[in-house]
Amino acid sequence: MQMTLRWYGSKFDTVTLSQIRQIPGVTGVITTLYDTVPGEAWAPEKIRALRKEVEAAGLTIAGIESVNVSDAIKVGAPERDAHIENYIKTLEALGREDIHMVCYNFMPVFDWTRTELARKRPDGSTVLAYTQAAVDALDPEEMFSSINGDMNGAVMPGWEPERMAKVKELFELYKDVDAEKLFENLVCFLQKIMPVCDKYDINMAIHPDDPAWSVFGLPRIINNKENILRLMRAVDNKHNGVTFCAGSYGTDLRNDLPGIIRALEGRVHFAHVRNLKFNTPDDFEEAAHLSSDGSFDMYEIMKALYETGFDGPIRPDHGRMIWGEVAMPGYGLYDRALGAAYLNGLWEAIDKAKKRGI
Repeated sequence: MQMTLRWYGSKFDTVTLSQIRQIPGVTGVITTLYDTVPGEAWAPEKIRALRKEVEAAGLTIAGIESVNVSDAIKVGAPERDAHIENYIKTLEALGREDIHMVCYNFMPVFDWTRTELARKRPDGSTVLAYTQAAVDALDPEEMFSSINGDMNGAVMPGWEPERMAKVKELFELYKDVDAEKLFENLVCFLQKIMPVCDKYDINMAIHPDDPAWSVFGLPRIINNKENILRLMRAVDNKHNGVTFCAGSYGTDLRNDLPGIIRALEGRVHFAHVRNLKFNTPDDFEEAAHLSSDGSFDMYEIMKALYETGFDGPIRPDHGRMIWGEVAMPGYGLYDRALGAAYLNGLWEAIDKAKKRGI
């Protein structure tokens, strides 16, 4: 596996490449062209400039998160085919720059949902959190304003102001799209892009829905083992794979996280490993990566990745805001650096135990 950190680019991220380079064991970044619009083709020269900037800092681009899928593709609107052609052009440009993994999602309207971006924990750190009761009390159009004040001046992925200004229109767009229709549109999208993925050896890694249940009545289709295996069977190509995100699948306590990894052997192309602490089944907060700080057994998650031969990029996911840092919620430097070191330590211990026959 390759330990990485998500990086939004020098114009948008408070964390620098030189800082990332100093985290022991981190050799790459997961990045994106953050100022692009879903449905448009990425400019090859911008991708090349991004790669050169990262490599000049002594790192590699281990993957892209995300090349966002447009709503037209998700709902099957008339512009779908044109947007898919642009997606293919983007994949071609990435492949020519020797970039071979793309994380994406197929969630309607909201890419992820949290009701708090700065819940204070007993140790004084602040974290992202979710309470179903808070969602139930809100109108969808109020979601953005309810968390906007806690964004620390950042533009959160999936919650761009221009997108959130159109929430009512987006809900109207999805009004006739149920889970089955959304799944069909996802399969159509994947079938059309698989030839370019085969040509350039690009692994598509779908990110699970977050949280793993319906929010505001919107359909959820990538939220458990049964549904993700259905997608793997529907498009049975090695380049059609998954982003195993512990913090997203793990929002549903019925999901067996190591079991999902083992069921997807050979199809996990990317991993987000983080911990959650549950107060009730529908009230959770994001914890430190350490197993004892939350509700997940991080050792068993890493062990399942190791034992299934996972060799792709991995990253610590959302971190706490600690030590007075002010950054994009979940994406500061300090706690994610601690998380990377912890995950590397688990991996080393698992690897040495295996080799010593312990």
